[in-house]
Amino acid sequence: MTPKKPSALHEKDGIPQPETTSKKSAQKIKISRKKQPSTDEFVKKILTGDITFLSRAITLVESTNEKHLEKANEILEHCLPHANQSVRIGITGVPGVGKSTFIETFGKHLTGLGKKVAVLAVDPSSSVNKGSILGDKTRMEQLVTDENAFIRPSPSGTSLGGVAQKTRESIILCEAAGFDTIIIETVGVGQSETAVHSMVDFFLLLKLSGAGDELQGIKRGIIEMADAIVINKADGENIKNAKIAKVEFNRALHLYPPKESGWQPKVLTSSALLNSGIEEIYEMITDYISQGKETGFFTKKRNDQNKHWLFSTIEEQLKRRFYENPKIKELLAQEIKNLENGKSTPFNSAKRLLELI
Repeated sequence: MTPKKPSALHEKDGIPQPETTSKKSAQKIKISRKKQPSTDEFVKKILTGDITFLSRAITLVESTNEKHLEKANEILEHCLPHANQSVRIGITGVPGVGKSTFIETFGKHLTGLGKKVAVLAVDPSSSVNKGSILGDKTRMEQLVTDENAFIRPSPSGTSLGGVAQKTRESIILCEAAGFDTIIIETVGVGQSETAVHSMVDFFLLLKLSGAGDELQGIKRGIIEMADAIVINKADGENIKNAKIAKVEFNRALHLYPPKESGWQPKVLTSSALLNSGIEEIYEMITDYISQGKETGFFTKKRNDQNKHWLFSTIEEQLKRRFYENPKIKELLAQEIKNLENGKSTPFNSAKRLLELI
């Protein structure tokens, strides 16, 4: 019998493709993911300025997992003696004022002077998945590649005024990692200005000329908190309007009583796009810090910050424990039904819930 010839469509085995990751490396990665580094290892790496371990520690701080929080608190306790050596700068302003561009230009100026800059950019959270939706790393392309800079976008979640609850702890970790300048950017909405003001040494308010929010800024009382106002985007056709806005805000500043620090808030103009006014802003902040240290106000403000953090943490813990209590959960569901059926008022429902504590 004549043997059957192989079909022309018959496929031969090709050359085996090499593995993208060796089995040995894959095993190492698998083990490293399962095994959480010890607290001592975390602290040791953070103190040497290891960005990877700093990021992982901040992730633990931001976690809601009890075990993660326990470990995060241990790391923070060991890092605390190595912290508090930085200058903390809060930067706020309405969306569109150019905060990210300004911070990138300002940050590059600082790293050019040999400073180590950490930017804790608090993004608005998605209402669906609670994640960060702006992504400051994508908007600070030059600064993110600077070896002396660290950018950490954090979703603001449901915390007051859009300021991430864990930003304060992140400041401690960044300081322990050797960053001497901490910049906190806020979303610039709601009560975020008040929250940021309570955790920084210098509070900078960015404004736009001709935006019609000069009086709005006075109404909200933000000027009273600001240590300086910078009219941003003072370039091109905006230069004239920026000069007019500068005069208007200077007049507004004189309506307020002198600050406890003795510092007279200043109004400057800048163009982050053209890199103009940035050096003057840094010199102004340096003068402010020097004056505060000479008068003792700098130390007093840091102590006030710590007290504020203490009370804020107590409030957060009480709130969390309240809503996690099984009895509270059960009664809360019942009281919500009572409200919907018109059998109770919010005040009486709250009173019954609080009596369970």
